[in-house]
Amino acid sequence: MDLLNRPSTRPAVRRGLIAIALTASLTTAALFAGTASAQQSTTWRVQSHWPTASSSYEGSLVRIKNIIEERTDGRVKLKLYPAGALFKGEQTFDAVKRGIIQMGTISPAYAQNQMSLAGIASGLPFAFRNVWEVAYFHKSLGFEDMLRAEAAEHGVYWSTDKVYPTEMVVNKPIKSMADLKGLKIRSSGVLATFLTDAGASASYIPGSELYTALSSGVVDGAHWGAAQGASSMSLYEVAPYHVKPALNIAGTDVFIINQKALDKLSDADAKTVRDALDEQFWYRTNEYQYLEQLALAKEMATHDVKINTLPPEMQNKLTEIAQKSWNEMGKRSDNAAEALSRLRKMLANLGYIEAS
Repeated sequence: MDLLNRPSTRPAVRRGLIAIALTASLTTAALFAGTASAQQSTTWRVQSHWPTASSSYEGSLVRIKNIIEERTDGRVKLKLYPAGALFKGEQTFDAVKRGIIQMGTISPAYAQNQMSLAGIASGLPFAFRNVWEVAYFHKSLGFEDMLRAEAAEHGVYWSTDKVYPTEMVVNKPIKSMADLKGLKIRSSGVLATFLTDAGASASYIPGSELYTALSSGVVDGAHWGAAQGASSMSLYEVAPYHVKPALNIAGTDVFIINQKALDKLSDADAKTVRDALDEQFWYRTNEYQYLEQLALAKEMATHDVKINTLPPEMQNKLTEIAQKSWNEMGKRSDNAAEALSRLRKMLANLGYIEAS
């Protein structure tokens, strides 16, 4: 008689076999449950401040949607809404903060009432002269980290989409400060304050209403990005003068995510989202500059767009006026004062302003 069939051992052996079978069953069930959980997907609603006509709607928003969905194997999906579909642009930060939607894109200017650094993020007028300088300020001198820390106080994860110049288009050339005086300009944030200080009449108009406002004479000029943005919105049809130098160069487009929504993702998927956004910054910053040159060349050839370079004496005067608005931004908080101090030190090292 073998061991298994001995009367004295048969109950114990059977109990052992049952225990092994039960353990295997539970392990298999746990593996299936883990697999099912890993394959579960979540869909984030994303309100954009870009209308579908804007080049950045496809170039930035649709791009990041495709990348996140592909790299998470569809576990994180983005449902996109263009400007005004759910909220006004100025309401999006609060909607993300409160978790009404999980993600959005905004201009930092829309968050000025809640973030003291938002005005600086929108771009201080006549500060930087090259795009690489602003990228260095954000990523190497810690400004992006400062923005993220301040946004985190509101339960929001902040990631700058790209840095690029903001340049005006107008319906008649500007050759002096007198020409600027009283000019009605669509603007927002610190640039609106600066233009008003310089003598223009600045006011905010949503992107979806901008072409009509220009064509009907509600405004005489506007800034919507630079050449690429103006071209995508057909603004050159009614405002054929492209003004240089740039009003500012800044990170004027931002992705914001509700932190609780981000925390609900697996560690791997949350990292994928953050890494995709960091990669987006560099990809879109470089791509945007190339596309800017293409867009301006095309518009000059097809719509007889003319470059309106402001005379040196006017640029010097505007720089004086601009520094007043820099100082106002620095008064908003200790954070803002620190950011402005870093910015001034960098500009002084570059020889753009005198060291303070």
